[in-house]
Amino acid sequence: MRLGVFGGSFDPIHNAHLFVAESVRLLEGLDRVLFVPTRNQRHRAPSHAGEADRCEMIRLAIAGNPGFALDETDVAPDATGYTADLLPKLQAKYPDAKLTFVIGADSLVNSTWRRFDEVLEALEYFAIAPRPGVRSDALARVIAAVPSALRERVRTLNVPEISESSSLIRSLVAKAGAPAISCRTRSGRTSSHAVVCVRNLLALRHSSRSRQPRRRSPRAAGARRPPKATRRSAAPSIRSLRASRSSPKGT
Repeated sequence: MRLGVFGGSFDPIHNAHLFVAESVRLLEGLDRVLFVPTRNQRHRAPSHAGEADRCEMIRLAIAGNPGFALDETDVAPDATGYTADLLPKLQAKYPDAKLTFVIGADSLVNSTWRRFDEVLEALEYFAIAPRPGVRSDALARVIAAVPSALRERVRTLNVPEISESSSLIRSLVAKAGAPAISCRTRSGRTSSHAVVCVRNLLALRHSSRSRQPRRRSPRAAGARRPPKATRRSAAPSIRSLRASRSSPKGT
């Protein structure tokens, strides 16, 4: 069996993750791609969603693809967050499998890898997916630093760059809420997946606002606040926003 190992925070998982996973599965002839969320972020800030919720988001997103599976090895209490420690555990769990590690070029270039030679020695291939904003010369320098005996295990996937990112989705949620991400987290169970994303990520929006002091707009002396009904009508509902988006626009 040939398995892909797609590690990351998946905070949240999104369309670009699914596209890369399916692309490497087809291009490399893998039997299955394992989505392996990490518990300890060695090179990034802590995740906004907890381990259980990130795993649930992955589970919902991949439910329609039998070539995908969730593996929770790297969210176990004893997980170190280092790929060099993760791979032997996966090899013991899947003893007959040959492993291909899948990574975005941005994560490869922007992270400091520990025991990279051990990582490559444990793999059949190390597959790099192109990402927007990563210069080809920066990627070439990282690959050139790989020992020559292991360099043949490194492959760059010939797939389009997808601009989707977890940070983009979190930003959109913080600004606009659920409607902003429903189409960016599409899967076989879109509505459930979006609900889980919103449940976790809107907490970020709420906590960031609660830390900021409230500002009152200056009002002329003697001015009165508008009636409650007027204030409510000024804010369009989600239903009215959806209706306005679906109606044809004039030229």
